[in-house]
Amino acid sequence: MKLTDKETSEYLHRCYTAVDGLWFVKVEEKYGFNTALDIDEEVWKIVPKIQARFLKHKLRKDRGLEALLECFSAKLKLDRFKFKTEKTGNKLKIIISSCPWHNIMIKSDRADLSEKIGSRICNTEYRVWAAEFGDDISFKLEDKICKGSSSCILTFVVGI
Repeated sequence: MKLTDKETSEYLHRCYTAVDGLWFVKVEEKYGFNTALDIDEEVWKIVPKIQARFLKHKLRKDRGLEALLECFSAKLKLDRFKFKTEKTGNKLKIIISSCPWHNIMIKSDRADLSEKIGSRICNTEYRVWAAEFGDDISFKLEDKICKGSSSCILTFVVGI
């Protein structure tokens, strides 16, 4: 059997999301939700470094807001987010209209936990992304789909 590139991508994406969710559930079963969330946060302090460094290398980008915009947009596309970007001066705003991680939580009947997980993990993950592109880039998560907003608003600012 020969898989197309699209089928291969779908397979790998399903495995990636399944492993992320399954390990969380298994740790939660054995040690409880709070411990699983603590460990998940530790994982998401490292995964964004791997992602950012890979994309920086592949896209031949290094530091700064423009590099962050291009690499982070690529990451969101690969992870199947629906989003738009706005860049003005030293500020980058990402407006996410559909979050696949939140959608998975809803599909797995765990929507009630989505805000607890999303609030903590997204803040951790996106701060790491900012740091990978410059010590002078700050991050703020303004609105959140998992908290009932129609979109997540991520703001990256240079120099504050």
